[in-house]
Amino acid sequence: MKAITFVTQKGGSGKSTLCISLAVAAQEAGQSVCILEMDRQATVTDWAEHRRADTPEVAQIDATQLDDIMARLRSSDFDYVFIDTPGVDSPGSLAAIRAADLCVIPCRPTPADLRAFKPTLAAIYRLEKKFAFVLNQTPPRSYRVRDASDGLAVLGVLPDVNIVMRNDHQDALGMGQGVTEYNPTGQAASEVRRLWTWIEKRSQGLSYVKAA
Repeated sequence: MKAITFVTQKGGSGKSTLCISLAVAAQEAGQSVCILEMDRQATVTDWAEHRRADTPEVAQIDATQLDDIMARLRSSDFDYVFIDTPGVDSPGSLAAIRAADLCVIPCRPTPADLRAFKPTLAAIYRLEKKFAFVLNQTPPRSYRVRDASDGLAVLGVLPDVNIVMRNDHQDALGMGQGVTEYNPTGQAASEVRRLWTWIEKRSQGLSYVKAA
């Protein structure tokens, strides 16, 4: 089982929405997934309550529970556990980074977002974790996207697909669906599928190493 932590110490990055749609896309690609939500805003839990399907399983937990739950999950039948973290610097975020096989850092192409991920990246480096940036909620076309891509590529790994800000994401969230379920042939669904394919390949071969 692989653990993928969605982490950035800034609210409003679209982290929870991205986590949800990638979890659904992973399921559609044949993987079994559960989501652990550590964010008190409970976006994922609220989404699950409006969802008709029974999967992916969602559990809201706090930092004190994470180690025990991860130990149990690693002997389960899940292929992936996605961990959604608070948008602030907290013990929960640090614990989730420590538990991760891969950290995904969503970042909007704005100066505030590009400054805000630095504490997150410092923690990831300190715990020697694999990571990847994802440009999220981007405009369809803008010099900001190009400039942000160039800057992030220097700092770390960046996929060749951005998640563009499209109405399908929020509409799907409100319906208790992933974007690939809500509008399977839409551009948003295509971007999420491409991103999941990239993340899945990135996560292959990563072994779990417990940080000190």
